[in-house]
Amino acid sequence: MSTQTLPADARTPQTSRSPHASRADRPPRRFAAIPTAALLLGAVYCLLPVLWVVVASTKSGSELFSTFTFLPGSGFTDNVADLSAYRDGVYWKWMGNSAFYAGVGALLSTAVSAVSGYALAVYRFRGRETIFNILLAGVLMPPVILAVPQYLLLAKADLTDSYLSVLLPVVLSPYGVYLARIYATAAVPPDVIEAGRMDGGGEWRIFRTIALPMMLPGLVTVFLFQFVAVWNNFLLPYIMLSDDEKFPVTLGLFTLLQQGSTTPALYTLVITGALLAILPLIALFLVVQRFWSLDLLSGAVKS
Repeated sequence: MSTQTLPADARTPQTSRSPHASRADRPPRRFAAIPTAALLLGAVYCLLPVLWVVVASTKSGSELFSTFTFLPGSGFTDNVADLSAYRDGVYWKWMGNSAFYAGVGALLSTAVSAVSGYALAVYRFRGRETIFNILLAGVLMPPVILAVPQYLLLAKADLTDSYLSVLLPVVLSPYGVYLARIYATAAVPPDVIEAGRMDGGGEWRIFRTIALPMMLPGLVTVFLFQFVAVWNNFLLPYIMLSDDEKFPVTLGLFTLLQQGSTTPALYTLVITGALLAILPLIALFLVVQRFWSLDLLSGAVKS
């Protein structure tokens, strides 16, 4: 009875990749630590000023310049009370103005971006790419270049030093239209639009009932970006407004900072006001974070 001998390569189990080979393919730990260190340095660079504002807002006027920089003080509640009492609560008037400018401006800008982006994504017409290229040029245009021409145009219409002088220039956002068009192209299938037309739906009804819900996560992102941009806007109100009752919080705090050169006690009010001005942005981000995450995830999947 003869025995059959298996070949050597058949007797030896074959593996696709050895553990040593997989370890060799991994990047060295020292190279993986470099991006982590860079991210940590970037986080420290961005968060250190915020930490300083938080700590400095707890200090009284005497503690602000006499104690260690990052040592908390005991005057936060007094600072808030003094800030609220300053000129009969003009700070909260500034906060209300900022909420009005940013809220209404972001809503109008999002609506214009939604309609414009949808039209550029869905319809085919002569000059469409030219219009889109002009919008891209607007994205690259620094706002400081447009501020003076906008002031001259609104001065001709006798609208300077009014709420409209701050609202009208922010209604059209080239970056918002760009984002809306990109998202509409990815999120609204042409077959769905054609199906709505075959069912007898008008163009406005198709946009309102079919396309708009599909674009909603992207429009929330447009609203968030525009709200933050208008809330932090300083140059446009600085040029347009002269009545401090209409100032946003950024311009109001700037006037307080200028007065602090002669009245050092106002420095604590400026720092406390800057801290309170950040809170609405943090709250808004926490509210829309779910929609923003869904927008980024869906964009990554569809691309």
